[in-house]
Amino acid sequence: LPPPVMATAAPRPAPTSAPQPDALSAEDARKAQALRKMKTVATLLLVFAAVVFLIAKINEDQGTWVGYVRAIAEAAMVGALADWFAVTALFRHPLRIPIPHTAIIPKRKDEIGRSLGNFVESNFLTADVIDERLRGARIGGRAGTWLAQPANAARAGDAVSDVLRGALEVLDDREIQQGLEHLIESRVRATPVTPLLGKAIDLTVEGGHHQRLLDAVLVGVGGFLDDNRSTFRQRLDEESPWWVPEPIDNRVFNKIYTAVSSFLEDVANTPDHEVRDSVDTRVAALAERLRADPELHAKGEAFKDEMLDHPEVRRWIDSLWTEAKRGMISAADDPDSELRVRLVNSLQQLGARLADDPEMQHKIDRWVSDALAYLVENYRTEVSDIIASTVEKWDGESTAEKLELQVGRDLQFIRINGTIVGGLAGFVIHAIGQLL
Repeated sequence: LPPPVMATAAPRPAPTSAPQPDALSAEDARKAQALRKMKTVATLLLVFAAVVFLIAKINEDQGTWVGYVRAIAEAAMVGALADWFAVTALFRHPLRIPIPHTAIIPKRKDEIGRSLGNFVESNFLTADVIDERLRGARIGGRAGTWLAQPANAARAGDAVSDVLRGALEVLDDREIQQGLEHLIESRVRATPVTPLLGKAIDLTVEGGHHQRLLDAVLVGVGGFLDDNRSTFRQRLDEESPWWVPEPIDNRVFNKIYTAVSSFLEDVANTPDHEVRDSVDTRVAALAERLRADPELHAKGEAFKDEMLDHPEVRRWIDSLWTEAKRGMISAADDPDSELRVRLVNSLQQLGARLADDPEMQHKIDRWVSDALAYLVENYRTEVSDIIASTVEKWDGESTAEKLELQVGRDLQFIRINGTIVGGLAGFVIHAIGQLL
C-alpha cells in the first residue's frame, strides 16, 4: 500500500540562475573553430620537438651536430610545456590538477570584473575623453541636416510621439489628477473674482465691444417685438377698460409700438446717442465698483466658492486630466492629427534653422558635451558597478570559456613562439657549452 499522504509545505521554487554570458553565436562558433586549429598546431609542434629529441638522443654518438639537434629539441619541449602551462593556468587547472595559482580567471573573476569596471571608469568615462571625442563630431550641424529632410522629420516625430505616449501611459493618473485639481482650485481661490471682472469690463469698454453688444441687444429686442406683436396687442385688450372702443386701443397700441421701435432704431443708428453715453457711464461705474466695493467683492468670492463646491464643477475638474490624456494619446497615435502635423513641421523647421546657423550648432554641441560630461562625472561609478556586478553573477567556468574563446587563439601563438624561442635558446646554450 502506498504510504499515507502527509501535509507538506509547498515546494520552494528553484532559484533562478544568474545571468550567464551569451550562448555561442555564429561568430563565436567561427572563433571556436579557429581556437581548436591553433591548439592543434601548437600541440603538434610540441610533439614534433619530442620526436626529434628522442631520435637525436638515440643517435647522439653519430656526430657533434646531433648534440645541437638534441639540445634544440629539448629546449623547444621545455619552452612549449612552460608556455602551455602558463596559458592553460589562466582558464583552468592544467591536467585537472588543482595546482596553486592556476585557474586564475574562474577563481578571480570577481576581482577581474571590478578591475575591468575601474579601468573603464578611469580611462574611458571621463569628461576630457568625452569632450575630445565630441569636439569634431559636429552633432548640431549633422542633426540639423538630418532633421531638415521631411522623411527624417517624420521619423523623429514618430519617435517623439512614442515617447509622449509611453510617458502618458506610465504616469499615475490619480496623482496627476489630484495635483492638477489642487493647482486649479488653489489658483482660482487665490484670484479675486470681482477685480478681474472689473478689468475685463475696462478692456471691453476700451475696445468698444460693449457698444457692439448693445447693438446686438437692440436688434434682439426689435426682433422680439416683431415676433410678439400680436401677443402684446392681445395683452392690451385684456388690460384696457371695457368701455374704451377698440379703434382707440388700436391707435394707442400702434403709437406705443411705433414709438418704441423708432426709439430702438434711433439708438442703433446714432453712435453718440445719449443712451449709449449713459451705458458707457454705467458700465464704467460698475467696473469701478467691482474693483473697490467690499460688498461686491465679498459676494463675488462667495459666488466663486459656491461654484467651486458645486458637484458638476467638481466632476468637470476631475475629468480634466482624463480627457486631456485621452486626447493627447489619440493625437499621438494618429499620423494625421494636428499635434503630429505641427510636431513634424516644427522639427523640420528646427532642422533647417540648425543646419544654417553656426552659432546655434555651437550651442547644441556645447550642450550635448556638457550634458554627457555631467552624466559621466556623476554616474560613471554606476557603470563600473554594472560591469563588476554583471561579472560577479557569471559562472566562473563559463566566464573562463567565454574569455578563452575571445583571446585563446592569440594565446596559442605564445605556445608556438615558446617552442621556437626555446629551441633557439637551447641551440645558443649548447653552443656556448661546446665553446667552453
